[in-house]
Amino acid sequence: MFDVLLSHIQNKVEMTAEQKNLIQTFFTVKKLKKKQYLLQEGDICKCLSFVSKGLLKSYYPDEKGNEHINMFAFEGWWISDFNSFIHQEKAVLNIDAVEDTEILMITLENYEKMMLEIPVMDRYFRILYQNSLVTKDYRLIVSNGYTAEEKYLQLIRKNPEIIKRVPHNLIASYLGLAPETISRIRKKNFPNNT
Repeated sequence: MFDVLLSHIQNKVEMTAEQKNLIQTFFTVKKLKKKQYLLQEGDICKCLSFVSKGLLKSYYPDEKGNEHINMFAFEGWWISDFNSFIHQEKAVLNIDAVEDTEILMITLENYEKMMLEIPVMDRYFRILYQNSLVTKDYRLIVSNGYTAEEKYLQLIRKNPEIIKRVPHNLIASYLGLAPETISRIRKKNFPNNT
């Protein structure tokens, strides 16, 4: 279970065998069934979670109960309501499992302790946060400046696995499109796969 996490870290920073062993002591393991919540809006996000197997989504509901998906977290991705996690305030996001999922969770206390005891982890998370800012900026540009078709095609170019693992209605929510729009785009661009 820790192999995915350690490999992900090793791809960004170098670690000793001792550091790899120590990192594992800061995490707890949790398994979620499909559709099971990891976090619900209004709760405090007590852990930052790393997906070692499966798929999660984070989203916020509107006043009509429609889900507006913020992100999908596949294997090797981190997920949380980060504001709630860092400031220990009520979460505005829901996080639940799209598939049966296994995660590694770290509390805020252990997160801070790990940063102090293993300084290379501070660098690792800095790299992740920089990449996250770039991704969020790009997503805003795509959201505001691309056509529906361009949004969909760009998404599957960047993450082809998404169309195999994520239902079309969830992809539509993530892109801010109607499910019918996704069906029309798929029919036009992939007539044999609709």
